[in-house]
Amino acid sequence: MTIQVRDISKQFDRHVALDRVSLEVPRGSLTALLGPSGSGKSTLLRIIAGLETPDAGRIWIDGSDVTGVRPQRRGIGFVFQHYAAFKHMTVRNNIGFGLSVRRRPKAEIRARVDELLAIVQLEGLGDRYPSQLSGGQRQRMALARALAVDPAVLLLDEPFGALDARVRGELRRWLRRLHEQTEVTTVLVTHDQEEAMEVADRIAVMDHAQIRQVGPPRELYDDPSNPFVMEFFGTVNRVGDAFVRPHDLKLHRSPNGATQTATVERLVHLGFVVRADLVKDDGQALTAQLTADEAEHLGLEVGDNVFVAARRERVFLEGEGI
Repeated sequence: MTIQVRDISKQFDRHVALDRVSLEVPRGSLTALLGPSGSGKSTLLRIIAGLETPDAGRIWIDGSDVTGVRPQRRGIGFVFQHYAAFKHMTVRNNIGFGLSVRRRPKAEIRARVDELLAIVQLEGLGDRYPSQLSGGQRQRMALARALAVDPAVLLLDEPFGALDARVRGELRRWLRRLHEQTEVTTVLVTHDQEEAMEVADRIAVMDHAQIRQVGPPRELYDDPSNPFVMEFFGTVNRVGDAFVRPHDLKLHRSPNGATQTATVERLVHLGFVVRADLVKDDGQALTAQLTADEAEHLGLEVGDNVFVAARRERVFLEGEGI
């Protein structure tokens, strides 16, 4: 199902949560709403779900205007950060709850739940209770419950935010595989740039109640349309008026006429990547990213003087992309 958002505005008291926001989510895509806290991304998701009413603007799902339609009639599955499991019900009954409410035949519910237990890799755990599952397993149960009623659209609001880093990484990869298997049009809210880049086909970057740029992850990283997206979407250095990614800083042992002098303040070895924290002569801090082989070839040590040049940089015109 295609989702179309047109000129949506929403204000809570004096706080403007959304300011004439428009967005199109293609059928079968996984689109991430990415932005800092307070940017409006969760409010936009709740308006798509029908849990909030916009002050202005319209929402279409598959060509139908659903702006005034109740949440239960929009064909949407919703998963929150804190999975609202029924503690007194087994995993199987939690997943099948929506079908039971719809009074589907017991045989149909049993077959659908068995199918979903396999899809979310919880086979053999259907008779357990939520308290007997790990955090990652409970979140997969919540996703299975949302998928049980065959939603036209799946909305995920920071679904992995309450989990530790290792489990989040595992579930991101699992969610990507699940999406490719189900092909349900999905919108994911997150403040985690890595999560958005790893999971989503398209990312809408939000800030101060507006969408600043929409595009595939690589496009937003390599070709940001404004300074906010450049700085929010990955680490960046400011060198004069230019923005430079850490991997675009080249370190030399000798000056070549285009370099600036800096001192190695710290080296962080991250497997095959080495992060070098530098301080220029004028006191400005820089971060460079090298491969382990590059760092070994340079023989870098804390306290060394190096010479820095940008292999690639981006300069924005005043007001560009705003």
